[in-house]
Parts: sequence; structure tokens; C-alpha cells
Amino acid sequence: MNLRRTLATAAVAAVTAPAVLLSASAAFADTKAPAQTQQKPTYAELKKAADDAKKAYEDAVAAEKAGREKINATMEALDQDSHPLKAAYLAADKAAKAAAAGKTAADKAVTDARAALDEAKDEAGKAKAQEALAAAEAHAKTAAEAKTNADAKREAAGDALDDARVAALRAWNKVLTTSAEARKAKDAADRALAAAAGCIRVPGLTVLADHLPAKVVAGTTVDFSFTVANATDRTLTVDPLVFFRLNAKNQEQHFMKVQWADGSGWKELDSKDDFHVASVKDMKPGARTDVKMRMTLEAAAPALDAFALFAGDASDAYNPCVLGPMKRYDFKVLPAGSKPGTAGEAKPGKVEDKDRPKPKSKPAAQAGSSASAGSTASAQPASAANGGSLATTGASPAVPQLALAGGAVLLGAGAVFAVRRHRGARGTN
Repeated sequence: MNLRRTLATAAVAAVTAPAVLLSASAAFADTKAPAQTQQKPTYAELKKAADDAKKAYEDAVAAEKAGREKINATMEALDQDSHPLKAAYLAADKAAKAAAAGKTAADKAVTDARAALDEAKDEAGKAKAQEALAAAEAHAKTAAEAKTNADAKREAAGDALDDARVAALRAWNKVLTTSAEARKAKDAADRALAAAAGCIRVPGLTVLADHLPAKVVAGTTVDFSFTVANATDRTLTVDPLVFFRLNAKNQEQHFMKVQWADGSGWKELDSKDDFHVASVKDMKPGARTDVKMRMTLEAAAPALDAFALFAGDASDAYNPCVLGPMKRYDFKVLPAGSKPGTAGEAKPGKVEDKDRPKPKSKPAAQAGSSASAGSTASAQPASAANGGSLATTGASPAVPQLALAGGAVLLGAGAVFAVRRHRGARGTN
């Protein structure tokens, strides 16, 4: 069996074993007692963990590349006859072969001396032959001891050469194990971050219009407002989603202008790119905020049906995307100069998620101005007005901790034994 092939087999076994240990340790980790469960991390902590894991993986990939070059150079150098360990083995092997030849010659001399003793005819000849036999046997003994010593030196030199190869493979295996661990940690961190980034629904976050008329005459301006109420158990940063539209072609939407008050003046609602207004920072559970709005219809506005959408898009420390239920308010646009009579207020209706406008920017990334009216504690939760309840959804668990085994120990005594076991058939490879 080729020595390099044996070493390669041991290395493969050492590299694949950590994956098995990782799977087993992860499965074992799932059986921990509830008391060992860590506190749920914030989204910022998950983001930092993902960034750190990515950096660690990039470093491990770079280390693997350098380690691959090192192991190739080391194994190539150990195969060169000029390497001190290889040269020492070759010299010891040559000496062992010479000692073996010397023992063979000495053993033959003993055999010849015994034959001569058997052939001696007289006492003088027998005495001389006996003396030659004794000398041959002494020389054979010395040759046998020389061979034993030479074999031991060759064995030691071979062990040193093999140990150098095994040490190089252990170091390479450790690099591979570190890279595999870093990849698993990165994947786990990415999965945890992606799970936390998913949008969750909280029925207690409501946005309801106030005094939005059911009929609006073209060429007039109407003032109204909406109320944001946080009846959840979360402290939220809320970016109310407000969307107005005429039931007409896109090119006719310019007849309508919608504005909201940011505390210092009126800002126009951008109905093309984003629909979020009046960002409310750190809105406590039970708090509510009123935002003033204004809608102006040009005199040339067509007499059409129209509608408005209101919803709470928010974020907290654990979820960058928290969505409250959306309400739709239908109203009619009357021709300029019309007498609307007693119009009454537009009534809220539910909206399916598929009809929810998709703004270009994410709610968590909004940096809108503060609402014109500050948040105030509400004696009655806003959920009481629409039958809502406190939110019970939450983010995914923290990044799991992986119990990892050290790769260096995997390519240990077993691999050394496999290498040395076949030394009886050793070559110089």
C-alpha cells in the first residue's frame, strides 16, 4: 500500500468526521433544559452576529487557501531526498540493508565452518575447524546485533519522517475544520437574521382616519386627521402608511394633492415612491398619536370614486418589519360647484394583504419627521375600537450555539498506527 494513499485516506476521515460531530452536537443542543435557553437577541445583535460570522468565514477561507499552499509545499519537501528527515531515513535504510547483507554473509560463514568441521579427518584438522567455527559464530553474533541496531535506527528515522507528514496533515485538517465551522456559523447567523427580518402581523397597531368626508367636491380643500394607536405590548417606531388614489388612469392622479403636517409646515405625500409619513419614535404600549392631513382636489378633477388606505408599518428592537392591519376608506369626488349636502364620514373597511401598497423603502429604514402631535398615554387601548388584541407574535430564536470538536485530535493515534502498520512493506515514497 502506498504511504501517501494511506495518509490521504486518514486525512479524508479526519475532515469528514467534524461534520458528523457538528450534526450530533446540534441535535444534542436541542435537548437542553428550558433554563438554559438564552434571552432572545435584538435585531441589531443578530445583524452584528451575522456580520461577525461573515468576517470570520472570510478569514477562514483565506486561511484555508494559505493552508492548502503550505500542506502542498510541506509534503513535496518531505518527498525530496535532500530533506533532512528523508535523507536520514535513506541513510538508515542503506545502513540497515548493508547490515542485513553482513549478517547473511556471517551466517553463511558459520554454515561453511560447521561443514568443514564435519569433514575433518584427524584431531588436528578437527581442532582447527572448531576454532574457525567459533570465530564465525562470534562474527555472526556481532553481525546480528549490528543488523538489529540498524533496523531500529531505520525504524526511528521512518517514524520521524511519518510523524512529520502526519503533523502536517493534522495542521491542514485543523484549517479545514475551522473553515467548516466558520461556514456553519455564518449560515446559522444568516438564517437567524433572515428569520428575524421577516414581517410579522400585530392586530393592535391601528391607524384610523378621523373626519375624512365620504364626499369631496372638486376645487375644494378638506382637513382631516388620522390616529395611530399602539395597543400592542411592544415599544414601536411607527411609520404610518397613507395612500390616496382616484379610481382613474395614472395620468389623472395629479388632480389630487395630499399633505400632512410635520409640526413645522405641510409636506406633500409622495404617492409614487413611498407612502410613509409622520414617523413616531419609541411609541410605548398604550400610546396614541394624531396626525393632521389636508387633501386638495383641483377644479378640473373628474367625478370619480376614490379611496384612501391607512396602516401602521413599524419596527422594534427585535423585528425590523412589524405590520398592523390596513383600513380602506372609500369616498366620492363630486364635480366642481356641487352641493354635497350632509356627506358624513367615510367608513373604514378591511384590505387584503395582496392589495397593500409596496413602497420602495423598507419601514425600518424610514427617517420621516415627527408627527405634529406628540404621543400620549391612552386610558383605553385603541384595540377596543376595532376588536383588536395584543400582539402575540415574535421574532425567531437567537443564533444557535454550535458545539464543535477540535479537528486536530481527529487525525491522531489511529492515523499514525495506520501509517506505521504497513512499514514492513515500506518503500521510500
